[in-house]
Amino acid sequence: MHRLPSKSVIWRFRFASFLIIASTLGFLSFLGYMAYGIWLRDPEWIIRSGWIFGGVMIAVMLNFIISARLRCPLCFVQPLLNRGCSKHRNVKKILSSHKLYVALSILATSRFTCPYCGEKTVLKTRNGRH
Repeated sequence: MHRLPSKSVIWRFRFASFLIIASTLGFLSFLGYMAYGIWLRDPEWIIRSGWIFGGVMIAVMLNFIISARLRCPLCFVQPLLNRGCSKHRNVKKILSSHKLYVALSILATSRFTCPYCGEKTVLKTRNGRH
């Protein structure tokens, strides 16, 4: 298993994972609010869904900024971004998204498997440095 160089990188991995999950749940709630507002023909629900969509867009942009610096310690590809690289043959997905699977595994188990090289990484620093 590979380890990360510093505590700030670990913090960024966790924060980017939180933003990915928050933006996914926010987008699903946006769709729910929009559908319910259209079904009720109530413009207030549609306006609320617009605010939710704006928050989702801010979370996606912030996630892109943070995730651009995060790299797998072995293959140096960003595991929390969709790249044009070919993925490992055993990559796992949730809702047809590999980065959602990586984000959930980071927050749930403090480790992740890179979707590009297939190597496991633990969210701990190298050589026990704090």
